Amino acid sequence: MPNEKGFLKKAPMSAFFKNTQKTRLTKLEIELTERCNNACIHCYINLPANDKKSKKKEISTRRIKSILKESVELGCIEVLLTGGEPLLRKDFEEIYLFAKRQGLYVSVFTNATLITSKLAKTFKKFPPKAIQITIYGMSKETYGEVTGKPRLFDDAMRGVKLLQKYNVPFTVKAALLPPFKKDIKKFEKWAKTLPAMNDVPDYCMFYVLRSNRDNEAKNELIKKLRVPLKSGLKMFSRKEHFKKLWKEYCGEYIGPPGEKLFSCGTGVTDGSIDAYGKLRMCIYLRHPEMVYDLKKGSLQDAYTNFFPKIRKIKAKNKLYLERCAKCFLKGLCEQCPAKSWAEYGTLDTPVEYFCIIAHDMAQYLGLIKKGEKAWEVKNWKSRIKKFAGNKKGANNEKKDRLKSSVCNFR
Repeated sequence: MPNEKGFLKKAPMSAFFKNTQKTRLTKLEIELTERCNNACIHCYINLPANDKKSKKKEISTRRIKSILKESVELGCIEVLLTGGEPLLRKDFEEIYLFAKRQGLYVSVFTNATLITSKLAKTFKKFPPKAIQITIYGMSKETYGEVTGKPRLFDDAMRGVKLLQKYNVPFTVKAALLPPFKKDIKKFEKWAKTLPAMNDVPDYCMFYVLRSNRDNEAKNELIKKLRVPLKSGLKMFSRKEHFKKLWKEYCGEYIGPPGEKLFSCGTGVTDGSIDAYGKLRMCIYLRHPEMVYDLKKGSLQDAYTNFFPKIRKIKAKNKLYLERCAKCFLKGLCEQCPAKSWAEYGTLDTPVEYFCIIAHDMAQYLGLIKKGEKAWEVKNWKSRIKKFAGNKKGANNEKKDRLKSSVCNFR
């Protein structure tokens, strides 16, 4: 194992300030693999753990290290290692330690089934910024109904216990799926015992379709599993800071986007690298013309030349221009090019499911009345001001926290 002194290197903030005007890259997600040892009924990306074709095409250890080094030179201070199941990569620990040596804050998303004593000790000695574990059931029966792999329930619990044994903090979340509903009380009671859990757990519920558009049958299943907003609101409105969070978020982010398709900050300060070395503006957007091949270029070129051009793309869909472009709930709504791509294979076709959710949410928050269509509301500015109060002007760090918190609800 590398000398511990190698991990005391501070993030190169001088590089960040030097490159602020060029890239402002601060956070990177790396999808180490699309493969997973689970086969969850709602997953938008997973491939079988033994998928040889996918494994052969996966980005190499050496290339990942090169990307991490360049990201730091551009000012990146945080990286998320995710998947699929990232621990399926035999080089996971090597990649993790390399990222730590670069001075990066490293977070890990995992199902915990492949955590070993050795890896738990590594996390203990060289702590990640965060470990988030998705729990798919509190019994073999439920776990199997969600993942198709009931035997992995014991492996997941063993992984959790190893982290506890070595006092490695972690948080848990779950997916609000029909099989899991009977386990909610038990799950939340257990989650309360975890030191890093300071609120009720987050739940995935408004599921995204297969973003590679590779399995229509799976998409039909995912649509059936989507949670009605009424059930969703009941779950996440229990959070103590729920109202305050949404007031701050709405004060910063909602308003009509106009013809611009990319009204969020994706591809400006962050980005996502898929398992094959392609850089995307966000983890869900896999339209072939929206990705940048890092084998043929650099992060610097992507953020300086490629992404700025992409962000200038305007909507052409008539319904989008009539509704979404004028809708002040943009930001509250999940409608975006990534969702349109997954649902329809276009970038600007409105997704009715997310429109309904946004309107129901806005009605719950008091931003619109029952039956109102947000794109027809003229006094939207005064409504936001009345709801959010004087919440403008949050700094970038606070904005990132707001985005992260709101995304965790979805």
